Amino acid sequence: MKGIKIVDAGNIKNELAKYKKGKKLDIRLFNQVARLAWLGRIVLCPLDPEDPDCKAWLLHLQPLEGLAAELIQVDEDLNGVPFASQIHILDAEQGAHLADIFRDGMQRRARDLQALAQRDFYFEKYFAPEGKSN
Repeated sequence: MKGIKIVDAGNIKNELAKYKKGKKLDIRLFNQVARLAWLGRIVLCPLDPEDPDCKAWLLHLQPLEGLAAELIQVDEDLNGVPFASQIHILDAEQGAHLADIFRDGMQRRARDLQALAQRDFYFEKYFAPEGKSN
């Protein structure tokens, strides 16, 4: 873990300013995090909602499980840490984009689940629509 010297107030202010800006993920990592976001496997929130100057986002990654873990390739090594629960501080632009991707994935999955709840499999398989035979 990175240490901050407490004796120098200027150093502390500089470190806090860095955190308030956040960091950009590289393209490869952003694409992998975006896949996790679309699946709803992230937690994303403003870093400091009470500070109007702080536009950074706090990102928590959740490991994939089940079928998604088998089908989606995520690097075993993200930023030198084995992939597990990780926390990142993102800049304003990438955080907003991930929030949009998360929202889009949630809306699409909700539409699919609503369509599934109303689908009648029995009639589809046993009664052919007009003009179509089984």
